[in-house]
Amino acid sequence: MFPIPVQRDFSLRALNTFGIDACAQAYLAVDGPDILRAVRNDAGLSGLPRLVLGGGSNLLLTRDFPGLVLHMCGRGIAVVGEDSEFTYVRAAAGENWHGFVQWTLAQGLGGLENLSLIPGSVGAAPIQNIGAYGVEVKDRFHSLTAFDFSTGEVIVLDGPACRFGYRDSVFKHALRDNAVVLDVTFALPRKWQANANYADVAQALADRQITEPSARDIADAVITIRTRKLPDPAQIGNAGSFFKNPIVSAQQREALLAQHAGLVSYRQDDGRYKLAAGWLIDQCGWKGRSLGAAGVYEKQALVLVNRGGASGAEVAALARAIQADVRGKFGVELEPEPVFV
Repeated sequence: MFPIPVQRDFSLRALNTFGIDACAQAYLAVDGPDILRAVRNDAGLSGLPRLVLGGGSNLLLTRDFPGLVLHMCGRGIAVVGEDSEFTYVRAAAGENWHGFVQWTLAQGLGGLENLSLIPGSVGAAPIQNIGAYGVEVKDRFHSLTAFDFSTGEVIVLDGPACRFGYRDSVFKHALRDNAVVLDVTFALPRKWQANANYADVAQALADRQITEPSARDIADAVITIRTRKLPDPAQIGNAGSFFKNPIVSAQQREALLAQHAGLVSYRQDDGRYKLAAGWLIDQCGWKGRSLGAAGVYEKQALVLVNRGGASGAEVAALARAIQADVRGKFGVELEPEPVFV
């Protein structure tokens, strides 16, 4: 029988970037499919609620978790192939995302540089379809392997099968609670082109007098911007951007512009508009404010922070208060990015 080194009453405080003090009924470090099969075949463990944990950067623990936490700890990065268009790179789910991006750049492989310094793990990246500064995971994604608890088999999913959307994928819907990502393969373009369309990135490059940036130059610019705007979770607990940027129709955007001339919005390919959630929150006067030990970061209204000893319930209450004010002022609904547990 495969040994299952489960730990009981396990503190999750160090495993979530908000630094919320919560415990799991049971905890298991996972480095591959064999241990997941053993869990599936174990009468005592298979019936427990499951929570798959990567870097803990997209998670709000509102209570102790009454089940089994599967902490993805597998490591490994390798170039696994190439063709005339792409170099294919595979990383295990437990690899740190930013570390993985840095590894690709060290190999002279561009394509992921705009996603530098995003906290979390490689395995979580396609689940959330993480994105920043004009690039999303789906733009560089090739395939992934996952363990399917419903069948006990390892499955392979390509891009269409993942049903990527804005901060969304099939793992939040049809495969929720069943599929556990084991590794992810990315297709990095051999004919690399810089994506410096975002004003912040362009300005950071201009400040350094860089007119023909390399992938490393783009990464350095993004790292500089994110370091300036976002708090380090090691210093102050947070989960990065807490709310998704809402997408509205062209008609709703025009109506909002008529009332709020400074509205920050970006046209989408389908004709709708993405609104800057941070701007909406700032206009409601929340930047720098707190409710209890939970607060809104002084430099970026889109980031909620743990000012010290905050509970998940306090953060959730702050989020609800912000949502209510934005709804009342703009008629727009803000949707949280982190998963509430």
